[in-house]
Amino acid sequence: MTIQLVPLVITALLGSMVAVSDVQGAGREATPEPPESSQPQTPEEIEKEKEKKKKKQQQEQQEKQRQQQLQQEKEEQQRQQQQQEKQQQQQTKPTQAAQEQAKLEQQRQQQQQRAKQEQAAQEQAKLEQQRQQQQQRAKQEQAAQEQAKLEQQRRQQQQQAQQQKQQQAQQAQQRQQPQQQMQQVQQQAKLEQQQLQQRQQAELEQLRKQQQGQQQQKRVSQKEQQERIRKQEQELALYRQNVALREELAERDAQILRQQNRIQHLRFQQQYEERLRAQRAYLNQARYDYYDDPFYYTAPNYRYRRDGRYYQTNQYGIKKLEQALETGYNEGFRVGRADHEDGWRYDFRSAFAYQDANYGYDGRYLAQDEYNHYFREGFERGYEDGYYGRQKYGRKNDSGGINDEWLIAGAVVAAILGYELLTD
Repeated sequence: MTIQLVPLVITALLGSMVAVSDVQGAGREATPEPPESSQPQTPEEIEKEKEKKKKKQQQEQQEKQRQQQLQQEKEEQQRQQQQQEKQQQQQTKPTQAAQEQAKLEQQRQQQQQRAKQEQAAQEQAKLEQQRQQQQQRAKQEQAAQEQAKLEQQRRQQQQQAQQQKQQQAQQAQQRQQPQQQMQQVQQQAKLEQQQLQQRQQAELEQLRKQQQGQQQQKRVSQKEQQERIRKQEQELALYRQNVALREELAERDAQILRQQNRIQHLRFQQQYEERLRAQRAYLNQARYDYYDDPFYYTAPNYRYRRDGRYYQTNQYGIKKLEQALETGYNEGFRVGRADHEDGWRYDFRSAFAYQDANYGYDGRYLAQDEYNHYFREGFERGYEDGYYGRQKYGRKNDSGGINDEWLIAGAVVAAILGYELLTD
């Protein structure tokens, strides 16, 4: 209300000034000029008179211009007042159309979110179904093996029972024959017994050879064991050399996060760096007996797929691959959640943890670049679940362990690795 009165007061003042100026001008115009002197004027007096008239005309002209300027200012002030009133009227009108548009946009986003959630649930159910099918096939194979083993044992028992019956029949026949015939029968029985023992001995020897052959197939040569250990020690030494460089990169990324005011992501990265330092200290102090580790002398019994090619390893290597995926998923979930809380865009590749991908690596069973690859595979999926607040690729660990721990689904691990058990 006060703002609206100010232009009115100014307008009234300007009007008063214009009226006073008009009165003064009229007074000046009404002032009678002095009568001309009857005496003749000198040229100097005539010149002074002309200058006086000229000054008077200039003053009148300036006064007229000033009045015109005041009039223009008055009109401009009125025009601005009208514009302000018009703008105030426009601002006070309700924006019903904009509100309806925002409501429609909100409904559309909710529908899209529901559709994504339904799609995620369908994919999760499909993965769970595949995992159950794989488990069922594994149980069926195990049941078939056990059934075959029981059938073999049953046949052996039948053969032993038949042999006992034959021996009993021979003994009964021997008792009925004369003593000479009895001796012949005894010799024959002894010979058959010896032959049976020889056959059994041969079968046992063959079984022992088969077992020894299987053991040789499951255990690599000492030369290959030493070669595995040598490569692993080289990988660990190279990892230790790159520690200082990784710390410099971490500090650079932390500075960028501070500039971007990403508080939650910065807090996670500081925790991640602390865990890395503890891991590196352990690796620098620990002494490890590679020759007592079964990974380095156990032959490959699995194969897994990466970039369209198959690689072989044993059960210990498969366990380490699964660990890389699980660790990456857990770290990725935390980073995705932090970016969402910071209101940052979806960007998992710029995270230091994704670029580093070394947390959980102990320098054993896998090359560093291979561990990094599967850590990032798990990280990407965990970041997506954490950013969107869902459990498409995993779930929270509710088994009473770490409070903030997330586990990647077994079906997802199997789909990424595509591992298969090697058969003889």
